[in-house]
Amino acid sequence: MGRVTEEFEKRMSTELKVPYVLATSNGSTALLMSLMALDIKPGDEIIVPNRTWIATVHAPLMLGAKLVMIDVLPERPVIDTSLIKDKITPLTKAIIPASLCGCGVNMDEIWKIARDNDVFVIEDAAQALFSKYEGSYMGTKSDVGCFSMALSKLVSSGQGGFIATRNKKLYEQMKLIRTHGVESVNEASPFLRMGFNFRFTDLHASIALVQLSKVGELIKKIKNIYSIYKKGLDKIEWIKLIPVHVEKGEIPIYVEILIKDRKSLMNFLASNNIETRPIYPDLDTAKHLKCEGDYPNSRIFGKEGLVLPCGPDQSIENIEYVLNTLKSYS
Repeated sequence: MGRVTEEFEKRMSTELKVPYVLATSNGSTALLMSLMALDIKPGDEIIVPNRTWIATVHAPLMLGAKLVMIDVLPERPVIDTSLIKDKITPLTKAIIPASLCGCGVNMDEIWKIARDNDVFVIEDAAQALFSKYEGSYMGTKSDVGCFSMALSKLVSSGQGGFIATRNKKLYEQMKLIRTHGVESVNEASPFLRMGFNFRFTDLHASIALVQLSKVGELIKKIKNIYSIYKKGLDKIEWIKLIPVHVEKGEIPIYVEILIKDRKSLMNFLASNNIETRPIYPDLDTAKHLKCEGDYPNSRIFGKEGLVLPCGPDQSIENIEYVLNTLKSYS
């Protein structure tokens, strides 16, 4: 983790128009480091959506925090901000909205609630790099934004992640947390706080820099694939495309649909050499989380959500083959 990592951090800082970027080992680590920097303690309450990758809740649980789960909107799998206010208590310390598939959350409402109740906002923007909300990049206006650079992300280093923030104090704390609480391992720096080995590598940074240089082309391809799917699926009544508002600056990193008999369709597509995967299960279905409550909107996505072949490396011929195969399903 040397000069190439620093180059990546500076380049990403410039691209996102945010003063501080800190590279780390993955998006999950980014979430954990953010919570550590905010001094989250056992018993603190963290508000999270029921629809997100489970890292969003594992990070606060590792610090002993208590989860407060919120259902999502009926039309898109992002947190229903109208339900947050009633869940705020004196123990609430942070809200973690997740912008799945680049879908924007009503951040204006979340920021207002956070200001009124003196709580932090950590954006899980792992799937939302360069997606925009109201003209600004997601993950850059809150206390902290956490991003992933895993294999399936817009900018991939194979494995990795980074944190974006405008708060210098938080940045300095997370920089210490990244390397066992020391400023430099080469200068026998004192141990200043609790931390761990959450470092990035110059090898991964070099890959990320190359991918970042191609990001405009990648976004163009992703939008084109989504557009072709949107037009083709509009003619198939029994499939519902989960909408991504490209016209507002959102980037549809995945193409996700809702289908009643998901397993049957998956088997049919597999028999035609088309690989798909169900979208993530609802978090409250994880027994170890011990969740209570009713999440009717989440259930729709958890039971019917399916990811179709997508990504910037997919050929248009593949996309058209998928659409033609879907039309032949009955």
